[in-house]
Amino acid sequence: MEPKVSVCLRTYNQVDFVSDAIESVLNQTTSFGFELVVGDDGSSDGTLDRIARYRRQYPAIIRLLPSETRLGGRRNLVRSIAACRGDYIAMLDGDDFWTSDQKLQLQSDLLDAFPEISACG
Repeated sequence: MEPKVSVCLRTYNQVDFVSDAIESVLNQTTSFGFELVVGDDGSSDGTLDRIARYRRQYPAIIRLLPSETRLGGRRNLVRSIAACRGDYIAMLDGDDFWTSDQKLQLQSDLLDAFPEISACG
């Protein structure tokens, strides 16, 4: 089943923060399927290993896009967004997290109800 929402998470050397970001996505309560697309930009501090552990636990939700070389923020963002399959894309950086477990549901409901809206935050 294709996800309704893709969460695009970009990381680079954020081992101290990335677990909070990932868990804030995994804790979402939705009536639809979603995926977490993690674009790692060649981290060298253990970030990639941390993400891979979550990937092994949640293979149906998490898709990991590793990079052996540093792409830079913009190129990493472009490739990460291109890998998203959902009708909607929610953005999250690896050093941030969501405080509401309803975020994806509320924003999806809003965008569904008002198709003339192209973005919300």
